[in-house]
Amino acid sequence: MTPDIVLVGPGRLGRTVYSALQQAGWSVQMIGRGQAVPAHPLIWLTVPDRAIEAAARATPRGGVVLHASGATDITPLRPHQPAGSLHPLMTFPGPEVATPPMTDLPAAVAGDPDAIAQAERIAAAMGWMTFETGGDRTMYHAAAVIAGNYATTLLGVAARVLAATGVPEQQAARLLAPLALTSLKNAAEVGPQQALTGPVARGDESVIEKHLRALRRADPEAAQVYNALLRATRGLGNATEG
Repeated sequence: MTPDIVLVGPGRLGRTVYSALQQAGWSVQMIGRGQAVPAHPLIWLTVPDRAIEAAARATPRGGVVLHASGATDITPLRPHQPAGSLHPLMTFPGPEVATPPMTDLPAAVAGDPDAIAQAERIAAAMGWMTFETGGDRTMYHAAAVIAGNYATTLLGVAARVLAATGVPEQQAARLLAPLALTSLKNAAEVGPQQALTGPVARGDESVIEKHLRALRRADPEAAQVYNALLRATRGLGNATEG
């Protein structure tokens, strides 16, 4: 039986979409390290960015070839044509770890028209919502890293500061998570400017100065993070007033 799609790269994303596509009724062939990539009408390279070019060279020509990178354009896939990309705006710990449902995930598509059409077909099978990205691909990926990776870092810094007050370190992130998640939900629903709360939104400079004094004494690195975020938050506030 000929599979509907060939996936190259059994990493966390590859294993996750392998499972999701199978659940959607697709026949999927997974190719791992050292295995030959077969000729096929639809091949999706779910490999790290650094491996895309080599994987593309090892892929027979003739079908649609996609990659799953957010930071990379389709240049490393050439001379394959049609070529494109399908990048979900989500972090994937792998199908072995319990995660929220994968439906309604935003996913960026780019490339040749026929490749975009196939990327949209794959996404639709898993219930993803696609959008096309133009302009600087690096800026697109930077936005994803700020929202995903650095949001995690920010919670880690906040948890460290809370632990300094005597809260058990293993509980700190969990205690702060409802506040962080609700703030992000509100920002997504009404916009960051409208959802902004706290001392910057209230213009409470005395509270901000107390925070900075305490952080400079106890955790100078966290004070630097606070200061950088303070400047950015004031920028949001100014945008609101404008």
